[in-house]
Amino acid sequence: MEQRTRIRDLRAHPTRAESALWQHLAARRTLGVRFNRQVPIGPFICDFVSRATKLVVEVDGGQHDWQSDDDARRTRFIEQQGYRVIRFWNNDVLERMEGVVAEIGRVLAERPSPNPSRKRKGDSVALAANATPLLLPSRLREGSGEGLATQTTPTKVTPWR
Repeated sequence: MEQRTRIRDLRAHPTRAESALWQHLAARRTLGVRFNRQVPIGPFICDFVSRATKLVVEVDGGQHDWQSDDDARRTRFIEQQGYRVIRFWNNDVLERMEGVVAEIGRVLAERPSPNPSRKRKGDSVALAANATPLLLPSRLREGSGEGLATQTTPTKVTPWR
């Protein structure tokens, strides 16, 4: 079966544990980090991947107990691509979800930031004096219809003008 077809099938028919964990990872619900489901990394299809933080979360059923050599080879390959791999058993996900999500959060918190805040030469964007403010919903109250944050729209400035 072609990899794309297999990915579509895995997304359409997740295990109970994958569905349950996806409810906590979807829509940036865990520390605001974006995860995708059934992502190819080389020849392997990973259950959940955060590309920004280079984290792979695998949910393993009983078949992985007797496939441990294959899993070790798979993990080595994915780690060689720069990712960290963490694995959870299906029963842990289904019976101890809070602990699983807490562990994912702990691992995410110890990963280096993909967007360091260090300022570098040329990072700043000059704002025009007549830039109009944008009204954007505050992230803390998004969806509640309250709290508008004011930000100014950057005007493109080119050095040759």
